[in-house]
Amino acid sequence: MINRIAIISRYLKYYLKGKGRHGIHSPFVYDFIETVIRDHKHYPEYNKLRKFRSNLFHNRNVIETVDFGSSAGNKDFITYRDRVQNLAKKRSHSARYTHFLFRVVRYFKPKNVLEFGTATGMSAAALAMGHPEAKILSLEGCASISQVASSAFEKFDLKNIDIIIGNFKATLPKVLEENPVFDMVFFDGNHRKKPTLDYFNHCLANKSSESIFIFDDIHWSSEMEEAWEIIKAHPDVTLTIDLFQFGLVFFKEGIAKQHFILRM
Repeated sequence: MINRIAIISRYLKYYLKGKGRHGIHSPFVYDFIETVIRDHKHYPEYNKLRKFRSNLFHNRNVIETVDFGSSAGNKDFITYRDRVQNLAKKRSHSARYTHFLFRVVRYFKPKNVLEFGTATGMSAAALAMGHPEAKILSLEGCASISQVASSAFEKFDLKNIDIIIGNFKATLPKVLEENPVFDMVFFDGNHRKKPTLDYFNHCLANKSSESIFIFDDIHWSSEMEEAWEIIKAHPDVTLTIDLFQFGLVFFKEGIAKQHFILRM
């Protein structure tokens, strides 16, 4: 209950500060609002994403899963057994946010995408459908849940996603070494301050001036808000967009540092 009240309080602060498209003087941000945030078209891929979600939500198989994220508390990881449908409901974004990720990728058309945290594959599916020519590398710590995602990708003919299984500390260095530049990175693997900042700092060497970093749950806790403020202040970061659920980070050259809080 305390956590829920804290999140509501943080949302109210965000909402009061948030802006619509009016009063935005950045042409880049204004176009992003009009073309991505305010895009209310119903794309055919939304139907495919709905079926993908339904397939997971009706999967009653029980698997043993390993959680290296914030649910582990002070431990490095926890293991437990649960139905796939429950894991999908707990670890998947809502249709609204999944559609948003699809539109972001459709808009920017990144060639190489890195995702932290495959889970049951809902977000990776949205990223893959947004730009089928993109190469999606998705990191996942738990082998059993990655098998669920892999089966779903195969069933829905999503061939541009590769899952890298293992603890991020072990798998990330090799992924970064083999892929000099990522056009987009989606950080959704560990919603704690230190790991988030560690992953961010590691990925900085593999960005370009046109790369986009997307952070999930930037207001989920006070320490995630602290991480977000540190990321915003980094000298390489020139523009950020706070959408409450997501934080978007850009590294565009030749512009003054700007931070936007936008309502979705």
